[in-house]
Amino acid sequence: MQVVGAYSTVLVTLGLVVARPRIGARLRVSPAMAALSGVLVLGALGAVRLGDVTDAASTLWRPLVGVAAIMVMAASARALGLLDAIAARVMGAADVPAPRLFARVFFGSAAAAAILNNDAAILLLTPLVVSVVKRRYPSLVPQFAFAVLMAAGVAPTLVSNPMNLVVATYAGLGFNAYAARMAPVSVVGALVTFGVLRALFHRALTGAPPAVVVEAPAPALTAARKVAFAVLFGVVALYPVASYAGAPVWGVAAGGALVLAALASRVTGESSLATLRREVHWDVLVFLLAVFVLAVGLKNVGFVDHLASAYAGGGIARVGALSALGSATINNHPMGLLAMMALPRADHGRLLAALVGGDLGPRLLPIGSLAGLMWMELLRRHGVTVRVGAFVAVGAAVTVPTLVACLAVLHALL
Repeated sequence: MQVVGAYSTVLVTLGLVVARPRIGARLRVSPAMAALSGVLVLGALGAVRLGDVTDAASTLWRPLVGVAAIMVMAASARALGLLDAIAARVMGAADVPAPRLFARVFFGSAAAAAILNNDAAILLLTPLVVSVVKRRYPSLVPQFAFAVLMAAGVAPTLVSNPMNLVVATYAGLGFNAYAARMAPVSVVGALVTFGVLRALFHRALTGAPPAVVVEAPAPALTAARKVAFAVLFGVVALYPVASYAGAPVWGVAAGGALVLAALASRVTGESSLATLRREVHWDVLVFLLAVFVLAVGLKNVGFVDHLASAYAGGGIARVGALSALGSATINNHPMGLLAMMALPRADHGRLLAALVGGDLGPRLLPIGSLAGLMWMELLRRHGVTVRVGAFVAVGAAVTVPTLVACLAVLHALL
């Protein structure tokens, strides 16, 4: 009874995360509310105990501080207008041909995902790109939106994806050891993804009429924006240095967040605490913690043993493929945590394969990641509809060859 109840609870929880039903006129169920409710039910069933919650908090507080710090840096850069200024320069003048603009958007989004993280890049850049493309090439908005979403692929560094940071920290993988293997995988994955997207959208991009709009001048790179850019660059440069010296990478991110928050406060006049309250997505942090406890609950009822059996005897390809499918169907956060529990901590090769699958699998279905769900919601708010069928068609066409190529590169590097 406990096993059936635990499985049912997790499935219902994931359904609530996707559907986000309303309770009354004003309250909508958030991912964190759904996950916390699932934890309470598993607690009532006896599948999780108080010690599981405290162990989860002890395991996750460092990577969660890192994730929150990256959120603050991204929010501060946006408040200072740095992202707008960079985006305007990346996208160029209004007469940039659609194919060239598509390439700029894709690789610019990939760079932003690497420096900040996948979720932040998608959430910050999607509205910027949609607003520009609506003026220049209104018929191509879905294609450019897919460029932003798909550019956030395999995380090249620990900080480029919250789940990768959690799993790598748990496994004792440092920033440099992770990047030495995953940065080349990320580059290959980005090139394959771009090639497939460019082929899929070739007719639409090359057939688009020239833009006839007049764009406003790009925002100036003020002194404050230059300082903010230097701080971001310095933080990224310090990550490998800190890892080599044995210092925590999350501490570097936290230091950068404090500096950028203070700079934004000085320029905008808003207190740093107000920025923290408004810009840090506390819901996401609570969701990560609650999902970790849900994964522990599944472990306690034997699901992780079944997953470990599925992984047993398999190499990079099997682990990566199963993780991709699992991430697409039950969300990459719980799947990443379950894979982490099913594989030995010292088995870094297969753990990295699980992360590759977890990074790419969410492209197959919208439920695969919070970023994918929020991407679709952002598009709806801007009057753009991407149907689930179109998401699946583009996602499958891009993900399958990208996953194969990335796992092949990872295998060669191990």
